[in-house]
Amino acid sequence: MVSRDDRQAVAGLLLRLREAGVTDHRLLSAFEKVPRRHFVPVIYLDEAYDRGHLPIECGQTMTSVDQVGRALLALDVPAEAKVLELGTGTGYQTALLAELGTSVVSLERYRTLVEKASIRLDNLGFDNVQLVHADGSNGYGDGGMFDRIIANCAFETVPKGFVEQLTSGGIVVAPIGPPDARQMMTKLTKTGSRFDITPLFAVRGQPFRPGLASAI
Repeated sequence: MVSRDDRQAVAGLLLRLREAGVTDHRLLSAFEKVPRRHFVPVIYLDEAYDRGHLPIECGQTMTSVDQVGRALLALDVPAEAKVLELGTGTGYQTALLAELGTSVVSLERYRTLVEKASIRLDNLGFDNVQLVHADGSNGYGDGGMFDRIIANCAFETVPKGFVEQLTSGGIVVAPIGPPDARQMMTKLTKTGSRFDITPLFAVRGQPFRPGLASAI
């Protein structure tokens, strides 16, 4: 799925991920197979596999590929898990989750991003993804229970709906902290009705915004 021209860039990415502690074979294989260029705005194609965040439509940001790798490693996704993703963006992380063999429900408040991500994922043949135009204020009420939840937006505190929609032993990975400062990417493992909390690394994520975008 990755073009010959991208092989050197992908090799560099895989090396960086391994150096950052991402050694899971399934996860590295997903990064190798999903062509990131397919999800990056055209003007940034030369930066598709670089370390930095990239601006995308609707004033949003595409998370750096290195951060995605570290977050997905912490998510520890088993095959055939049911995953809820908050913030579809371009659909790149969604594609990685799908490549891992999970059933993915991805929520996005911007209709434009939903429509474009749907086209990209369809073109790559992923049929285990459901994209929903929703904000995910308290998870996804119609989706039942999830084994894993990953958020691409920052919350000041863990939303109550995450606890209620996560299976026993399930994991949430999300930036937690104030909207106007750096947050901590945090791993939360459900034990009974509470979470065991593991701080991972500092990030600067866009804060969660409730409601659907009115025009885009």
